[in-house]
Amino acid sequence: MSVNKVILVGNVGKNPEMKFVGDRPFVRFTLATSEPAYTSAGGEQVPEITEWHNIIMWDDFARTAERYITKGTKLYIEGKLRTRTWQDFNAIKRNITEIVVERFDILSRAMPQQPSA
Repeated sequence: MSVNKVILVGNVGKNPEMKFVGDRPFVRFTLATSEPAYTSAGGEQVPEITEWHNIIMWDDFARTAERYITKGTKLYIEGKLRTRTWQDFNAIKRNITEIVVERFDILSRAMPQQPSA
């Protein structure tokens, strides 16, 4: 038995970009998760650690994401890890690990930016 399951709660780093593979829509965006700063038992200051995750949503999820998700939106995501490999234009081998979303909830919407005076 094996399990490929990812659960994340974080903030969207950039607006989803809608693209198509044939007629099938997908969006791609980043999600930031953070561990808060703390002081260890020995008095060492440990800074906040932020991880950035590459998120992929397909089909109806992609359409929903395009309409309702923007930079700063807090999301709950369940999905699976996928790693892709390709060669770029300079024939350099590249890898990317992505989370393919199987379920998500919008926990809070991003607040619109107020113009500065």
